[in-house]
Amino acid sequence: MHKIAFLVLFFVLTKFNLFSQEKLTWNDLADVKFYNVYSAKYDDIFLKPRFGSAIKSYQGAQIRIKGYFLDFSIEEDEFYLISKNPRASCFFCGGAGPESVVEVVFKQKPRFKTDQVVEITGVLELNIDDVDHCNYILKNAIGKLVE
Repeated sequence: MHKIAFLVLFFVLTKFNLFSQEKLTWNDLADVKFYNVYSAKYDDIFLKPRFGSAIKSYQGAQIRIKGYFLDFSIEEDEFYLISKNPRASCFFCGGAGPESVVEVVFKQKPRFKTDQVVEITGVLELNIDDVDHCNYILKNAIGKLVE
C-alpha cells in the first residue's frame, strides 16, 4: 500500500513540476562569460558565450522574466526582445552586455509598445553558435503587461 501511495505522490509532484515555470532574474542570466570568436561569414569578431552551470540547468525549461519590451521589427520581419534596460540603454543602443537581452518568439504577435514593462513566459533556449540570434531565446512565448 505504501508503494502505491508513493507512486501516486511521485507522479502528481512530477506532473506539477513539468508544467511549472521558474521566474528568473537578470542576475540569473548574468551566469555567463564571453570570449571573442571570429566569424568567417561576417568577417568580424563576435562574443561567444560560455554559460555557467546554473543557467544551463534551465535549458529547455519554461521560465518567466520581467523586463522592458523592445520591438525591432522591420516590415514583415518580426524581431522582439525583452531587456533589462529601456531602449535608450539596452545592449544594442547603450552600454549593456549581451546577457541583458532575451530574444522572444511569441505564439501570437504581441500588442506591447517599446519600453513597456512586461513579464514574458516561454521555453528557454541557450544559443552558443548562431550570431544571427541572441544568446538567450524564449520560444513559444506569451506575455503580459506589468505597468
